[in-house]
Amino acid sequence: MLRITELRLPLNHAEGELRPAVVARLGIKDKELQDFTVFRRAYDARKRSAIVLIYTIDCAFASKEVEQRVAKRLAQDNHIRPTPDTSYKFVGHAPADFQQERRPIVIGFGPCGLFAALILAQMGLRPIVLERGKQVRERTKDTWGLWRQSVLNPESNVQFGEGGAGTFSDGKLYSQISDPRHLTRKVLTEFVKAGAPEEIIYVSKPHIGTFRLVSMIEKMRADIEALGGEIRFQQHVTDIHIDEGCVRGVSLADGTQIDADHVIMALGHSARDTFKMLHERGVYIEAKPFSIGYRVEHPQSIIDQARFGPHAGNEILGAADYKLVHHASNGRSVYSFCMCPGGTVVAATSEPNRVVTNGMSQYSRNERNANAGIVVGISPQDYRQDGLHEGPVNPLDGIAFQRYWESRAYELGEGHYMAPGQLVGDFIKKQRSKVLGNVMPSYKPGVTLTDMAQPGFGSLPDYALDAIREALPAFEKQIKGFSMPDAMLTGVETRTSSPLRITRGLDYQSLNVKGLYPAGEGAGYAGGIMSAGVDGIEVAEAVGASILGVEAPLSKNGAKPGQALMG
Repeated sequence: MLRITELRLPLNHAEGELRPAVVARLGIKDKELQDFTVFRRAYDARKRSAIVLIYTIDCAFASKEVEQRVAKRLAQDNHIRPTPDTSYKFVGHAPADFQQERRPIVIGFGPCGLFAALILAQMGLRPIVLERGKQVRERTKDTWGLWRQSVLNPESNVQFGEGGAGTFSDGKLYSQISDPRHLTRKVLTEFVKAGAPEEIIYVSKPHIGTFRLVSMIEKMRADIEALGGEIRFQQHVTDIHIDEGCVRGVSLADGTQIDADHVIMALGHSARDTFKMLHERGVYIEAKPFSIGYRVEHPQSIIDQARFGPHAGNEILGAADYKLVHHASNGRSVYSFCMCPGGTVVAATSEPNRVVTNGMSQYSRNERNANAGIVVGISPQDYRQDGLHEGPVNPLDGIAFQRYWESRAYELGEGHYMAPGQLVGDFIKKQRSKVLGNVMPSYKPGVTLTDMAQPGFGSLPDYALDAIREALPAFEKQIKGFSMPDAMLTGVETRTSSPLRITRGLDYQSLNVKGLYPAGEGAGYAGGIMSAGVDGIEVAEAVGASILGVEAPLSKNGAKPGQALMG
């Protein structure tokens, strides 16, 4: 087969125009093209009046002679190449009589833990998954309890439970990670098998949404169990056993101990008590940058019009998104994060008396508002707690920093998990908001209007406030209406990524604890459903290879032996 890239057609082209365009591009007769498959469909909206669709097409020919003729004639064409093999290949499989005295453990059942467990189960290695939260449907009820009744369950919420934080998100299934082995294809294929719409295989920015994710996760859990895996819910890991630099097992909150030689730490970015436990046990951890800011809401129609012009509302384009960056005069970078078209702002705290925001969309993306994080990058030196200006930063300092601003947001919201809010116009003018405009905030339990930058009692550090205040009008130049006075800011967004990294080597194992495999977003190696899923696959391969005695690919971003790291 041959692959065509950059095949461009008008947005509103007829369905029957694609095959003739493929035939013309190849310079063959129609009968010589046996079949074709759309591998990817994207769009170019730089010219709003002339938006085009961009296809990547895999072509099968009527004969090998035709394929060879086309390949030879178009050998210098950079947009026609042999179709790569994107099928997934396991590093090994356990034989039917394989004996396991100490089964591999996966801690956490978010996207990373889900795919780590699935791959291990498909390799015949019968993993044990320990998830501190509840099954996804019970967890959904607890989450709605916070949103509707201001009742928080610290062990079952947006952050903890089956499916992880990605369950209550826009369900984005795209990433900018390097993927030479086509592992993203494995993730998408498994999701389709579990009930996701087939279009996620080929659209450039696939997404699912919360409602669909719930049933898909249940189906994948059933597949893992059918292969001999075991998922145990409400099992909070409180300790890890280490002997002579090797992991030996874990302890649970109920006193249960489980022996294991291979433990995958697929933690979310909010597993703060587990981070503390690992640090106390001497597991190598380092501080890392992350970002803080607010959620901003606009009418989705404003974003659609700004991005798509006369094509706003087109079914293929759907609800418009955006990606914005501004380099502020104080040296800070401000950028949009986790943009949710046609979605809502949600309460995402996991700790009592703190307020955290996040964004969520359903598959339809048909809610009135668009929302996104508008966040400012910070470094470990910004959040260090010892008052020094140099030297190593305690890896737990980022958590203390997050907690401080989350508690401040709770106070500004006046309790009951209400979030502080301010109109963009008032924020820019440095004045308290008193009355809502045309943009109704979607955050539940609700928003308390205030001045989020009031002197001495602001909701973010001054450098972040100044940078965001400068960025909002700058973004107006890219999206007309972005700094409209009625747009809504809701605070605070503090958990954009993990504030630390559980550093691992090229073999995916902890730098100083053999058999411990840090993985996913909480360990500092992923950001979002897709990259977390891919990281889960790669770590599972490393564990499987260790158990089966076969070779596995090395980590692309692990620390090399002897490499100097910030501690």
